[in-house]
Amino acid sequence: MPWRSVFLGSGAMTPSRIVTNVELETMMDTSDAWIQERTGIAQRAIAGPLETTASLGAEAARRALANASVSPDAIDLIICATATPDRTFPATAALIQADLGIPVAIAFDVQAVCSGFVYAMSVADAMLASGQAKTALVIGAETFSRILDWSDRTTAVLFGDGAGAMVLGAVASAQAGSRGVLAHALRADGRQADLLYVDGGPSQGGRIGKLKMQGQAVFRHAVGNISEAISACCEKAGVKVSDIDWFVPHQANRRILDGVARRMGLDDHKVVTTVHQHGNTSAASVPLAFEVARQDGRICDGDLVLLEAMGGGFTWGASLIRL
Repeated sequence: MPWRSVFLGSGAMTPSRIVTNVELETMMDTSDAWIQERTGIAQRAIAGPLETTASLGAEAARRALANASVSPDAIDLIICATATPDRTFPATAALIQADLGIPVAIAFDVQAVCSGFVYAMSVADAMLASGQAKTALVIGAETFSRILDWSDRTTAVLFGDGAGAMVLGAVASAQAGSRGVLAHALRADGRQADLLYVDGGPSQGGRIGKLKMQGQAVFRHAVGNISEAISACCEKAGVKVSDIDWFVPHQANRRILDGVARRMGLDDHKVVTTVHQHGNTSAASVPLAFEVARQDGRICDGDLVLLEAMGGGFTWGASLIRL
């Protein structure tokens, strides 16, 4: 029997500590005006000492399950997209599984940095459609504050912490109708690895490392790459860009969001923008923005929603879903 992945519910979690640009002025040579002019960011949430990627992800997942009216016992697939895991291993997904009391299930992490959630959606969709699982938790969770060099104003002002989650279920295609995950377009180019990376890792001596970025170079690649993926995703699904009700982009930088919107001819009112309140939360960015727009009533059942992101690697991609 052919199956389709359908959206059942979503949830999000951000740390309670909010760090404004004004507070950053006391920590480094920067200003609220400088940050907002270049990035559109006004504040970000920063994880406390007892908050981790797994704890944020577990709470976002718990809220998504409640929103979907799905019991943890029904989950048989957990995929966590993260570049900041609690441990080298086991997977953060397994830690979230234990926290939620979910019995034996498939659980693993996806590491595609800021594109991680879109990549994880594609993997979950494929596994549900093939019958390998029936109900999936797809989570994007990050504590990027742990890998920032707080003396580097060009990177430290950009990032925040948080988590978002979606519950997807396998439904017979005949019953799904127009609902469900319709298409994906995923890309990567490892030749650009030195433009956005962390300068450490287990096989390089064990040092965690700090985030390094060549911002202007990343911007030049981002607009073109993301626009191409959006076009490819829409072509696969047989829809026009103008048919889409809501665009939920990775919240990297307001200039990138505006550049993609201009390139694709997107109406501003269709673009969900939360970069001002969350900053760049990497793999958590897309599900966090999605949840904000669901909670405030913009995104509704029946809407055609496009998710897109680009991150270190480079990785980038887009997913199209009818709620």
